[in-house]
Amino acid sequence: MEKSESTLNNSLVFAVNGKKFEVSTIHPSTTLLEFLRSHTPFKGAKLSCGEGGCGACVVLLSKYNAVLDQVDDSTVSSCLTLLCSINGCSITTTEGLGNTKDGFHPIHERFSGFHASQCGFCTPGMCMSLFSALVNAEKAPRPTPPPGFSKLEVSEAERAIAGNLCRCTGYRPIADVCKSFAADIDMEDLGFNSFWRKGDSKEVKINSLPFYNHSNEICTFPEFLKNEARSAQLLDSRRYSWYCPATIEELQRLLGFVEDGNGSRVKVVVGNTGMGYYKELESFDKYIDLRCIPELSMIRRDDTGMIIGATVTISKAIEALREGNIVWKKISDHMEKVASGFVRNSASLGGNLVMAQRNHFPSDIATVLLAVGSLVNLMNGLKSEEITMEDFLRRPELDLKSILVSVKIPDWDRIMSISAGTKMKLLFETYRAAPRPLGNALPYLNAALMAKISHCASSNGMVVSDCRFAFGAYGTKHAIRATKVEEFLIGKVLSVDVLYEAVKLLRSIVVPDDDTSNPAYRSSLAAGFLFEFFSHLVEGNAESPNGYVNGYSTLMSPARHLDHGKVSTLLTSGKQEVELNKQYHPVGEPIAKSGAVIQASGEAVYVDDIPSPTDCLHGAFIFSTKPLARVKGIKLKPKSVADGVNTVISFKDIPGENLGIKTGFGPEPLFADDFTRCTGQYIALVVADTQKNADMAADLAMVDYDMENLEPAILSVEEAVKKSSFFEVPSSFQPKQVGDFSKGMAEADHKILSAEIKLGSQYYFYMETQTALAVPDEDNCIVVYSSIQAPEYAQSTISRCLGIPEHNVRVITRRVGGGFGGKAMKAVPVATACALAAYNLRRPVRMYMNRKTDMKTTGGRHPMEVTYSVGFKEDGKITALHLDILINAGIGVDISPLIPLFMVGAIKKYDWGAFSFDIKVCRTNHSSKSAMRGPGEVQGTFISEAVIEHVASVLSMDADSVRSKNLHTFNSLDFFYKGAAGELKEYTLPSIWNKLAASSSFKERTDMIKQFNMCNKWRKRGISRVPIVHEVLLRSNPGKVSILGDGSVAVEVGGIELGQGLWTKVKQMTAFSLSAIKCDGMGDFLEKIRIIQADTLSLIQGGLTAGSTTSECSCEAVRICCNILVERLTPIKEKLQEQMGSVEWGILILEATRQAVNLSASSYYVPDSSSMQYLNYGAAVSEVEVNLLTGHTTILQSDIIYDCGQSLNPAVDLGQIEGAFVQGIGFFMLEEYLSNSDGLVIPEGIWTYKIPTVDTIPRQFNVEIMNSGHHKKRLLSSKASGEPPLLLAVSVHCATRAAIKEARKQLLRWKGLNESDSTFQLEVPATMPVVKQLCGLENVEIYLQSLLS
Repeated sequence: MEKSESTLNNSLVFAVNGKKFEVSTIHPSTTLLEFLRSHTPFKGAKLSCGEGGCGACVVLLSKYNAVLDQVDDSTVSSCLTLLCSINGCSITTTEGLGNTKDGFHPIHERFSGFHASQCGFCTPGMCMSLFSALVNAEKAPRPTPPPGFSKLEVSEAERAIAGNLCRCTGYRPIADVCKSFAADIDMEDLGFNSFWRKGDSKEVKINSLPFYNHSNEICTFPEFLKNEARSAQLLDSRRYSWYCPATIEELQRLLGFVEDGNGSRVKVVVGNTGMGYYKELESFDKYIDLRCIPELSMIRRDDTGMIIGATVTISKAIEALREGNIVWKKISDHMEKVASGFVRNSASLGGNLVMAQRNHFPSDIATVLLAVGSLVNLMNGLKSEEITMEDFLRRPELDLKSILVSVKIPDWDRIMSISAGTKMKLLFETYRAAPRPLGNALPYLNAALMAKISHCASSNGMVVSDCRFAFGAYGTKHAIRATKVEEFLIGKVLSVDVLYEAVKLLRSIVVPDDDTSNPAYRSSLAAGFLFEFFSHLVEGNAESPNGYVNGYSTLMSPARHLDHGKVSTLLTSGKQEVELNKQYHPVGEPIAKSGAVIQASGEAVYVDDIPSPTDCLHGAFIFSTKPLARVKGIKLKPKSVADGVNTVISFKDIPGENLGIKTGFGPEPLFADDFTRCTGQYIALVVADTQKNADMAADLAMVDYDMENLEPAILSVEEAVKKSSFFEVPSSFQPKQVGDFSKGMAEADHKILSAEIKLGSQYYFYMETQTALAVPDEDNCIVVYSSIQAPEYAQSTISRCLGIPEHNVRVITRRVGGGFGGKAMKAVPVATACALAAYNLRRPVRMYMNRKTDMKTTGGRHPMEVTYSVGFKEDGKITALHLDILINAGIGVDISPLIPLFMVGAIKKYDWGAFSFDIKVCRTNHSSKSAMRGPGEVQGTFISEAVIEHVASVLSMDADSVRSKNLHTFNSLDFFYKGAAGELKEYTLPSIWNKLAASSSFKERTDMIKQFNMCNKWRKRGISRVPIVHEVLLRSNPGKVSILGDGSVAVEVGGIELGQGLWTKVKQMTAFSLSAIKCDGMGDFLEKIRIIQADTLSLIQGGLTAGSTTSECSCEAVRICCNILVERLTPIKEKLQEQMGSVEWGILILEATRQAVNLSASSYYVPDSSSMQYLNYGAAVSEVEVNLLTGHTTILQSDIIYDCGQSLNPAVDLGQIEGAFVQGIGFFMLEEYLSNSDGLVIPEGIWTYKIPTVDTIPRQFNVEIMNSGHHKKRLLSSKASGEPPLLLAVSVHCATRAAIKEARKQLLRWKGLNESDSTFQLEVPATMPVVKQLCGLENVEIYLQSLLS
């Protein structure tokens, strides 16, 4: 592919990282990402969502403008960008910035040094988003920045990664990396890093940062490309073609050929970003690229307005509009919330509007342009017409021959200047309610409101002379004008009663279609936005609007004052307090994560980065869409077979057992046999020549189901109870009741009986989906590369499935791109299916599961239904708690029998007096649920807090007082956690609880919040402090340390590197333990140590990497090995010392080798049964602000103190704490993992499943790692950090509940009622519709009525 000679005729020419590529034949549906990953050595860009919504595939696309002799640089999603569209362009990936051989870029080094890369799968895309921001900032006419910095500003730096998703870090350190390049950064605002220490001066800090030379940045467009000629038609193969018409006439001729009835499928493209939303189930035959037609790509401004061509990108349109009047600026601000920067850079304005018109896409742009009276220029054949946006949207769906040429946006400056004599003023505002403030999420509703107003001569009010109100994205075919409301308001003096009537009228108009989610919420948003638009003119006797500038109102209604003045940055400086422990150097040092810099540079190899062996095939699962049915057969579309399908493998093709996974609790099949027993169950594996063809064939496969004479499927826990469908929990895993419940209830002054809680599921959303590569080997052996947390489980399952001994199966895992429990059991059938196909076909077979299949089949967190009864005293002390819990485990047993034990462990964090429970693990026809970070424990923590909040509301007490009242004494802790509580001095929770109150100014802020809530009608704040007690278990773990001839050290451990820093801690432990030999020349000993990938035939009994303790168990195994080696080397060292005095490490190893000393030691660490369980402690305070008009919750601040014992690596533990907490925010506030009536998961990707982003984390995030060090039975007094902090995110949910409580009190006052309404359940997740409903879907009308009365 890579060429250096002159260009072939009609071949596609472009550059990647400065290297020239010429492609003479390629299918036009090939994306840039596919090409990069399969035809170049550059694997840094990753596939994660395939929808342009996660940023893992982001690259820099550079185009040369010969006329202006300048290069345009912008990020694009390579998973959506078609290869044929980049002819003559240059691509830069993260490898092009720097690498191991040529030296790393400061971006790479700072990602490592700021501890901003954990699993690393998202890091290359993050690097490219930041690099693009730096490159484009340099082009801005700004002052020269200080040495080492760029022209970037802090607010831009944070937003550089606004569209990039990360599931590991919690974003705070990534934002710090970005801000470290900004010219206006205050160095004190940058968080914990490995470049400087606390207390260093500003100069030391600046000089410690890897130096960035803004004037010597990488050339993004090589000289040789500037001279390349461009050809109009790039490809002309017999069936597939790519056309680039240069005129509208040429385009019309091409579209005319479409009508000739030859059945060819034609796709008209500009940026191809629509493919992210509307998936292509089959390939197209012809592609027509519109970008070369001048009329479609121009931007022109005249006296009447701005005309923007249909192929102009949204980003270019934003740039043009920003240079205009206030209306245009507000339009541009709104458009910046469409998708993300790397999508807007290639998505066209016309494409967005055509999707809205033809496919009923919930467009923001259509709504905003409708409100300002935009005109649309259409062409069909020879006929050209200019119509209003309203008519355009109302028309029947455009056919392929209709061309959207341009859009005209009126110049409201000029329109208003014409009527200047009338002293008319213009109000204009746009609105959207979406889960993410910065965009990258579809809105529940959007709106754009415009009104001309003037003073009324006969009253002090304002008259509405004219208005235009547009609403969209609320579940109708397209955006609409609220004409009835406009007609009602025109000519009227604005007043409370007029606004009330207008709001009521609007509600009757904005009515979502049937089957739209949250319809009442969407209607209430429209009412809220109309009220917000006019409220400052009607409240307080219509204060005179004297804040006009150039005919535009600069006044904001009180509701718009979300923040304290203008917020220029997303995040304020957080504090990371870490006590360093030098006792066991280098253990305890905050060294950068092992491999972080090569993760950033794209050189770290994940399973899908391994080059495909010769004759490699690709697999994709066909899964069930029925919960219980006979499978009569599978039919592939004939076209699929033509498109490279090799075979379909089902249970009939298994040589051994039909086994997909076996845990200690029982087996699950690899494939459904004659029956499928749940939705999402694997039925068969399609094997094809490419992953795309395999995916398409699997997606189009028709499964013939038969449900006659079958019992109804069990689709709820209630049905499971009726049919006694349960999984047995072995007695050794059954949690123990505590105390006498009846006695506790008898002592109670108050009782709450049979209160109910429902908790949903959560999807893992690891950035790297399930993946494996299986390669047949000699002598009936097979090698499987798997992204898995439990390689040993895969080895044993594959062995039984194929009917071969385990020594014939080698499973290798180097690193995992995020796991969170989802790559434990759920990765085994993926590896097994690939192994089965490879074994049967005697060819390598790999699979990289698409996000949709991953979401539909992997199960996720356990949903459950809970009923509780609780007794308590008048002072808030709880005397007894009983829980009835029904856990939905799905069809397979997996690890579900462990969930009751984990749940009870988390619930016991409070002293309930007596605690009894009845927990049933229900077997249903849902997909099998599995462990997810904090399995059972996160639900248990929520149950505890829900009970506490309920008790507080019944007693009209402050919830924090009830929490404090029920914290454990050491005696009660020992009573509840028999055997795990340790010694009194290890119980640090009381000191953490008090210290956090002081460090977070909890009491003072509580008072300030009361004051804030009294002064603000439409914003309410809440604050909450919660504790955690989290029990963990140590497990056996193997280790092996080998010292090589040159003194370098190779280490193997059973634990898998998932991003949690296991390799880093093991490396530190190896260096510390071997340093006991006290040789000279061991100063930089860490550099001599390498941790090598897990290999099930090299190191056996590796077990499962889970439960937060694998790092410390792996370290302990390595320490044992090192002690053995030190013991072997000590006599030799002593003899050398007698001869030489000082002994160098290298000399010692040479002598040991000469004396035939065994320099490899293996161990198998088995924890002492008396100390294998221990408790982790922590507490968090979170403060939130709720917008009562939209239900949006902003997390203003979170403060955490977490006891890590003596941290093995504070940087790694800090990353685990922050990352876990933010993942917990996802569970409690954002992530809806819903299923339909058949149990099939509804979300299919990033459009419908929202994990936290940089704009949804706490604005100020303070974390303190307490190094308590009282834990002599722990490994060097260390404690776990991976899962417990996730539970602390419940503080955000509780704070939201506190804010809602204030909103409900206010609502009752508006209704003229005095009674309290503090008892309510806040669902999980507390999404915007849920919060708004509790704050009052009709709170605007109730408020206006209160003013009228």
